[in-house]
Amino acid sequence: MSDISTNNSSVPSDTTGEPIRGATELPAVRENIELHTDDGLTLVGELSLPESGHMAATLVTLHPLPTAGGFMDSHIIRKAAARLPALADVAVLRFNFRGVTSPRGTSEGSFGEGTLEEHDLAAAMDFVRERELPNVWLMGWSFGTEVTLKYGLRHPITGAILLSPPLHRASADEVAAWAGNERRLVAVIPELDDYLRPEEAAKRFASVPELELVAVEGGKHLWVGETQTYRVLSEVVERLNPVVLPLPRTWPPKPTTVV
Repeated sequence: MSDISTNNSSVPSDTTGEPIRGATELPAVRENIELHTDDGLTLVGELSLPESGHMAATLVTLHPLPTAGGFMDSHIIRKAAARLPALADVAVLRFNFRGVTSPRGTSEGSFGEGTLEEHDLAAAMDFVRERELPNVWLMGWSFGTEVTLKYGLRHPITGAILLSPPLHRASADEVAAWAGNERRLVAVIPELDDYLRPEEAAKRFASVPELELVAVEGGKHLWVGETQTYRVLSEVVERLNPVVLPLPRTWPPKPTTVV
């Protein structure tokens, strides 16, 4: 059974607003969900929807490497779910890949080396279709970018955003398949990444001339700190619902002054 809740606890009484910080959870309708794969597994996750009911877009998030501690609460993914429904009218779906545990629970199965996770992505996309969620984008982070590149084109998406792609598992042919495609591909590359930095990324993605490559000065693979978090989420929203930019840094947002 789904567990649906509306969380208003983070709305401060101070009408001038309070700074949005790492642990801030803004209002949304949050539902604990289960995904069912075509190879017989049940995965656990959460769907966060704008309280207003208006959805400009849907973000399906794919988390970092499970064997290195990646899960649905990896901080950029958790913060996307905590902020974007309220700040950008974006629905956010996050879930644990097979065999992964988080406070939400444990997904069945075991790590699939980026191959069996094809079924996990398909289950998420089946759920999105059943719920009739609009304007669907994938957002992979690190390992999640490998799953995105390898299998994302099999699904009806508007585009995909790659955060810190290492390009360890996606082949050159799988990358090149994104060329000449109506689905947008955005790579957000940290200047100081541990695996793939902007100059090398430009070479590795040369087969996709339509790629939007965003080099983030001072950025690192894990995007630690509020400055890097804000930049990443802003890049996401620029593609999904740019009319709401710049993202507020306080909640409730400070009123816009009309001149």
